[in-house]
Amino acid sequence: MIRQQHMTVVSQKEIAHRIFELTVEGDLVNDMAAPGQFVHVRVADSYEPLLRRPISVASYDKEKRQFTMIYRAEGRGTNLLAEKKPGDGLDVLGPLGNGFPVEEAAKKAYLIGGGIGVPPLYELSKALNERGIETVHILGFESKDAVFYEAEFKSLGDTHIATVDGSHGTQGFVTHILNELPKDFDAYFSCGPTAMLEAVQWAYPEKKGFLSYEQRMGCGIGACFACVCRTTKSETDYIKVCSDGPVFQAGVVIS
Repeated sequence: MIRQQHMTVVSQKEIAHRIFELTVEGDLVNDMAAPGQFVHVRVADSYEPLLRRPISVASYDKEKRQFTMIYRAEGRGTNLLAEKKPGDGLDVLGPLGNGFPVEEAAKKAYLIGGGIGVPPLYELSKALNERGIETVHILGFESKDAVFYEAEFKSLGDTHIATVDGSHGTQGFVTHILNELPKDFDAYFSCGPTAMLEAVQWAYPEKKGFLSYEQRMGCGIGACFACVCRTTKSETDYIKVCSDGPVFQAGVVIS
């Protein structure tokens, strides 16, 4: 069920360079059904900026009626969102999209994230742990200053960090770590830049994989066609990342 609700900001803090953790409260949380879903947020009370911003759900707690978003403040909209304080209201539309199919993992899963694609993997890892699935996290960032939630992921399973400049963890990209890890898992889940998703698919062509795409969106509900991508299922067919995804099985989306 999708609903629009005026939610209340519980807390907000900067957890890495330009990376903010925002927790809000409201009944909308009760409708969240799967890790990997997202919300569409109106960042200001006025109509400027006009469009909402799509933000992934990093975690949710139905008992507390709260959920947490992690986002990068890099444009006018998200910089306005970063000014929100506890007690402020926030207009939220959601939950939106189809999340990760946790039932597809049998014993062990690799969770592979890059940059702002890391947040939805946190709730996913918690859900897999609850099902008794071993999780291994391979997370990539630009630099040490951009790393977040390392301790949180480590509490859920083996965690590997890559940074482009080598200031923390392994120097390079997540693929440099993947090349050194055993292939003793039955499914992988990944979210991040398109180039990273493509590299992950090439690394594990024989494995069952599910990818969450970061696409520019207008409406978030499949009406505006701003986030369409070609699909391998037909040369003429297109899919909408916001409503058909954002999670797709590996090999479905033509980047």
